[in-house]
Amino acid sequence: MPTFTDREKALSGDKTCSFRADEVLQSQEFRKAYESKTNVVLAEDMPWEHSADGLIKHLVHEKLNTREMCVEAYMQFLKPGEKSGIHRHMWEELIFVVEGSGYDLHWDLKWDCLEAFQWEWAPEPKAYSWKRGDYIYIPPFTNHQHVAGDHEDCRLIVMSNRIVKEMGFDWFDQVANAPGFDALKANGSGQR
Repeated sequence: MPTFTDREKALSGDKTCSFRADEVLQSQEFRKAYESKTNVVLAEDMPWEHSADGLIKHLVHEKLNTREMCVEAYMQFLKPGEKSGIHRHMWEELIFVVEGSGYDLHWDLKWDCLEAFQWEWAPEPKAYSWKRGDYIYIPPFTNHQHVAGDHEDCRLIVMSNRIVKEMGFDWFDQVANAPGFDALKANGSGQR
């Protein structure tokens, strides 16, 4: 029969805690608060944002106090010929093209971790054309930008999974702002 040699270390120390009991109470409080959250977000309650990526309208977001705990979604609006900002994030993103046509630019990530993490993005982007009814997939940490075609307005529904953020990978970088974005005027004008 094996003899454990670390028994003395395993039984050392006199600190105590209530982590488990606290978690049970937090779970009960969460479930009670969950009952007060909404199942429906009315269109007029979905907030607009003049963001560094352009004009967006939030559909589902943690700050909208809904029962949805995993997904975030917003609509991105682009006028003919308009470009979004360029950003990257550690989670995947799916985009449904509701209106218009255009293309995406993706700077794919190349990384290595043999001796140390090395991050490198493609010097030239790949272009992916899209039109009404198409889905666009954005891989994790890929620099990306949306570009509207020259003839019609575009509306994209952007969806992502917020669980990755909660797992400690809330890495979101704004690489470049949308042309014409002015941080001082963002969300203060009330204009769309």
